[in-house]
This record gives sequence, C-alpha cells and structure tokens, in this order.
Amino acid sequence: MQFLFSTVITVANGRGRAWIRRLQLQTRRPGDFLFRGLTYLFVLIVLAAVVGVAWVLFSSSLPTIQTFGFRFLTNEAFDPVHNTFGVRPALFGTIETSLFALIFAVPLGVGTAIFLVDFCPRPLRAPLGFIVDLLAAIPSIVLGLWGAVVMVPWLQLTGQPWLKKYLGFLPIFQGDIHGYSILAAGLLLIVMILPIITAISREVMLVAPKSQREGLLALGATRWEVLRYAVLPFSRAGIAGGAILALGRALGETIAVTLVIGNQASNPSLHLFDTGYTLSSVIANQFGEATPGIFQSAVLEAGLLLLLITLIVNILARLLISRLGRERVGGLVV
Repeated sequence: MQFLFSTVITVANGRGRAWIRRLQLQTRRPGDFLFRGLTYLFVLIVLAAVVGVAWVLFSSSLPTIQTFGFRFLTNEAFDPVHNTFGVRPALFGTIETSLFALIFAVPLGVGTAIFLVDFCPRPLRAPLGFIVDLLAAIPSIVLGLWGAVVMVPWLQLTGQPWLKKYLGFLPIFQGDIHGYSILAAGLLLIVMILPIITAISREVMLVAPKSQREGLLALGATRWEVLRYAVLPFSRAGIAGGAILALGRALGETIAVTLVIGNQASNPSLHLFDTGYTLSSVIANQFGEATPGIFQSAVLEAGLLLLLITLIVNILARLLISRLGRERVGGLVV
C-alpha cells in the first residue's frame, strides 16, 4: 500500500513538473500562448452553446416528461384542447420521410459523382459541378413553395394515380390520393439532400490514389473495374459520412416539409399517399400558438427528441466512418 501511494505521488509530481515546464516555455512565446488560449476559448463557446441548447430543451420539457413519461412517444394525439400530447405519428413520419429520401438520394448522388469524376467530358465538369453545388444553395422555403405549387398538384393529378394504377399491388402505393402526402415530403427531401451527397462523394473520389487507378488500368481492367476495386473502396468512408450528413439535414428539415406533407396526423403506416406530420412540422405549426405551461413544454419536448435523434445519428456516423476507415482494402490501409 505504501509502495502504491509513493508511486502515485511520484507520477503526480512528474506530471506537475512537466506541466510547469511546458507553461514556462509557452510564456516565452506570448503570441503562441495567447493564440492557443483564444482557440481554447472558441472551443469552450461552441461546447457551451451545445450544452446550453440541450439544457434549455430538457429543463423546459420537464413538465411533460413528468406528466406523460414514455406515453409522450406512444400517444397519437397532439391535442392542446384536451391537454393530451403525443408524437408517435410525427416520430414515425420523421423517420419514414428521411429514410425514403436517403434510399433514393444515395444511389442518385453517388452515380452523379461517378459521372462527374470519370465519365463527364472535361469541359462540362466544372459547369455541371457548379450547378449541382448551386442546388444546395437554394433556400428551403423556395423549394417548399415549388413543391406546394408545382409538385403536389402534379402528384395529385398524375403521379399518384399512375403509381396506384400500375404499382398499386405494393402496400406503399395504396390508400387515398391526397397530393399533400408523405410521398411529396420524401421527394422534396431527395432534392434537398442530393447535392450534399453528390458534392461529398465527388470530392472523396477525386482524391483516390492515381497509382491504384493507373495500376489497374495497366493490368487491363475496365473503367467499371477501376471504380469497383479502387475508387469506391477508397471513397466508401467519405460517402458514408456524406450520407449520414444528408440524413441529419433530412431529419431536421422544417419549412419545406411542412408545406407539402399535409400536417394531418394519421395512423403510422407504410402508405406513402397518406398525409403526415414530422417532429419539425409539429414544432413549426404549434409553437406560435403554444401557451406557457404543458402545451409549450410538449412542443419543446418534441424539439428535444429531434435533438436526441440527430445526436444518435451523428454518433453512429462517427463509429461507422471510423470502422470503415480502419478496414483494409486490397492489402492497403484505406
């Protein structure tokens, strides 16, 4: 015991002397010392902002957490008249629209990036890349208005009747035709997250080692085989990160989705023609009318749930990217 105590004291003294020695060296260079302190301050400001937002949402949500508990996640009604609150349709709608958009946007975005990097004529690469990047700069309210004015009427008169007639045997294309629907929200989210996936995939493909490309071409591989065995394995961590980043935007998108999803809670189902709700649209629709008390607390708890979902998605993305980055491809560490 005495030996262990003396060992701890020795280690502590050694670290203390090292810290004092490092501090003395830094004070000899006041510019570096101040700049490092300034960067620490910036990091603390960012951390304080994140913690502050989480704390405000949590503390404001305590009345509904204490009143409804887990039932807040399973109740279907968000009814301030009868003081009954639940977000099950909104939670399901958030996940359904985001996954729908991701399933279609990832192959579209990766395919567009492959074309821009490997198959597009050189004079057209910069203009097409600029147009794709420009799509990400369009404000979400503008896309939402386009969706409400152009896409929703087209879906109601042409798109959904065609899908119901020829693909109605699939459960997702069954039900009444509304125009304003989960399908409209999902399609609009595809447009919104497509440039994110395309831009990130294009950038990571551009930095794939030329030696691997040229080596495979020298062995007689086709351009598809070069993509399959050299470019895509090298880029998969970046592509996965881009997809998760796009999913984060789809989960939190508010105004555009609110304008086209119908904002009428229905029983959770796979029917894409049904109207729906998302957590973001619940907040956007209800917060202006929320009175202090249990009503306002319910709206803020919906925001807390959205924050937790986004946080979990980002943590999973970090773990996925870290795992993919450590894996070996073709005997090389990627």
